[in-house]
Amino acid sequence: MEGGVVMSDKQNVVNTCTTLLSEKIDTDECEVLTSVFQLQRFAADEVLLSEDEHDDALYIIMDGDVIVTRNAGGDEYVTLDHLKPGDIAGAMGFIDGKKHSATLRAVKDAHVIKLQRDELEGMLKEHPELVYNIMKMIVRSVHKTLVNMNRQFVEMNNYIMKEHGRY
Repeated sequence: MEGGVVMSDKQNVVNTCTTLLSEKIDTDECEVLTSVFQLQRFAADEVLLSEDEHDDALYIIMDGDVIVTRNAGGDEYVTLDHLKPGDIAGAMGFIDGKKHSATLRAVKDAHVIKLQRDELEGMLKEHPELVYNIMKMIVRSVHKTLVNMNRQFVEMNNYIMKEHGRY
């Protein structure tokens, strides 16, 4: 479904945003969010965003399975992550407008909330606290990714070096 989130989806959006933002969302803020969010459905094997392409959108996984892959050369792809409901995707491209470093593909049917960067920027003057809360959500998501990457690096390094008797 393209376009703004319909009213029947409103409570689901409020619950999701309250959880993600770690903040209480009031009715006015809910109206602002529902007016700028787009709820989209992706069928199994459909691509949400592609590696090396520009996309000024932030995606919040509502339900379904989405994998993050990167081209490893030729026709081979490596899976970097498996996103679940509540996870955020496309954060860096959303913030800096650069090309995506990975591809997001639905493994099975998935619903995502899409937020365009210009919609968020348009909220700055009238709803600065809401924009601030969305930016905090993005920073938490990027931090989580960085922590996971650091953990994976240590595990890989330990495996290669066969240190600490773990592998």
